[in-house]
Amino acid sequence: MPHDNKHRLSRRGLFTLGGGLVAAGALGGGVAALAGGGAEAAPAGFAHPGALHSAGDLHRAKVRVAAGDDPWLAGWKRLTANRHSASTWQPRPQATVVRGGSGQNYPTLYHDVHAAYQNALRWKIGGTRANGDTAVSILNAWSATLKEITGNADRFLAAGLHGYQFANAAELMRGYDGFDLARFQAMMRRVFQPLNEDFLTRHNDACVTNYWANWDLCNTASLMAIGILRDDAAAFDRAVTYMKSGEGNGSIRHAIPFVYEDQGLAQWQESGRDQGHTMMGMGQMGAICEMAWNQGVDLYGYDDNRFMKAAQYVATYNLGQDVPFTTYTWGTGQNCAQRSQTVISDAGRGQIRPVWAILHYHYARRRGLSVPFITAMAEKVGVEGGGGDYGPNSGGFDQLGFGTLLYAK
Repeated sequence: MPHDNKHRLSRRGLFTLGGGLVAAGALGGGVAALAGGGAEAAPAGFAHPGALHSAGDLHRAKVRVAAGDDPWLAGWKRLTANRHSASTWQPRPQATVVRGGSGQNYPTLYHDVHAAYQNALRWKIGGTRANGDTAVSILNAWSATLKEITGNADRFLAAGLHGYQFANAAELMRGYDGFDLARFQAMMRRVFQPLNEDFLTRHNDACVTNYWANWDLCNTASLMAIGILRDDAAAFDRAVTYMKSGEGNGSIRHAIPFVYEDQGLAQWQESGRDQGHTMMGMGQMGAICEMAWNQGVDLYGYDDNRFMKAAQYVATYNLGQDVPFTTYTWGTGQNCAQRSQTVISDAGRGQIRPVWAILHYHYARRRGLSVPFITAMAEKVGVEGGGGDYGPNSGGFDQLGFGTLLYAK
């Protein structure tokens, strides 16, 4: 499929950009819209690899690293220095993954997910079969073992965050000798996707605005990535539709409730909460936009670049400058009790997360737009690492990272 300077137009892209989504307008919160049957959708011209990374991304990184060119080489060195990328990694698959409440064991999942992804990258870019074999051994071990994800409400975070990450690792290994893709696809459909769809439909039986934007975003990212992995057009389209018209806080207009057109900025939904979760939102929405872009759908530019303005806003504030803030009010609990935030939060202000390279290289390089604060924030982060490089706990594994290696242009 050709790739122009605006968006990649496949049969799917022409369909979705034209507003012809089968489920359009149906994802506000109706169970029927998101339930999804067990039947496979017919392939709809998906590009593979086509989730977070296109064939062009991977080829560019491979050629540039081989030539010793920076910043790709510097990004490669960060990858190979990460312990999760070692071909000696041994998977520890679990039949039941628990996040929230007693018996939590979900770190086992996210460590193995990141190891699968990082080893897959080393195979695709460096060509080392030992890393490819390790990635496949992790993916096969989990697809043969995992039966459920459970726990309290946090189980939806595990299903969303590690669902989209796992699907991306598998997408990179598609076609590799010994990889049981069909079994892995079935595991994603059976274990992860129902939780993603249930959350986006019912929001854990709470008020639709009860959960912060990132809860919706990670589950939408997972639904989209699984749709790509499984050539499931209906799942992919549901994810796109949710971003455009969903009632929860992760849809684009709810995640970005206020636009300051005269300043080219837009307020992020979690800005009054703290900056760590706000920057996590940059990573989650960035991942969704990139996966959609690689299938011909431009969410980056949706609603007059609304996300770009929000990223500029978040970058501006986290670089130490002032931004406007409009009182944000939302409903909580089961009865939608009203709460408000009147000021932006400075908690976690200026922290470093590997979420900015993908935004800089899209808006400034791919699109040629002026995004000085996004660019400055990407420069502040420097060469991006990945899981485990930004803290030992779960927050350090919320993003896959390595954006410098994979998106530099």
